[in-house]
Amino acid sequence: MATERHYSPIDRFLLQADAAMKTLLPASAHAHRPSPAIVRPDTKMNETDAKHVAGLMRINHTGEVCAQALYQGQALTAKLPHVRKAMEHAAEEEIDHLVWCEQRIRQLGSHTSVLNPLFYGMSFGIGAVAGLISDKVSLGFVAATEDQVCKHLNEHLEQLPIEDEKSRAILQQMRTDEELHAEGAIEAGGYRFPAPVKFGMSLLAKVMTKSTYRV
Repeated sequence: MATERHYSPIDRFLLQADAAMKTLLPASAHAHRPSPAIVRPDTKMNETDAKHVAGLMRINHTGEVCAQALYQGQALTAKLPHVRKAMEHAAEEEIDHLVWCEQRIRQLGSHTSVLNPLFYGMSFGIGAVAGLISDKVSLGFVAATEDQVCKHLNEHLEQLPIEDEKSRAILQQMRTDEELHAEGAIEAGGYRFPAPVKFGMSLLAKVMTKSTYRV
């Protein structure tokens, strides 16, 4: 029977540093699943639509950077082993979204946000603090965050040009995955945050979306 490996504080620091580098350095992360966009036709868009879609995908990419940092921070401070594993597994799935968004941004001739390191650091700190408070709060924060992400994805899906089937396929699969993450966090014992807390989180999310649309 295999035994679980126990990592030293130095090991965990190095693992976190490796995860941060893979998240922030362009083309350094590798998806576990192929992009849903692969099987969709590549259609031409006018310059205005292409720039708008690139901005939306840049927002979603930064959202995935934040998700990576959040999960990594929570995994670092989670008290129960199964919660730590759940956070690490969720982070692995979010890597797919990160890569898909980056690929689509490059296809549109644009770039990822230069603000990503800032948002990574902020999200990592929030995740670590949530984990220190309790696993219940940490899981609840995941559920509330994923709910916010799904709202943004729905808004972006409505704004996509009809002909952009590649971006639509990516966002639809992301929405499906995020909904499952939110449900899983609650089922695992996550705290259901009250409306005022969720409202505050939505305000922070708006700061991120406004600042990364073009930058």
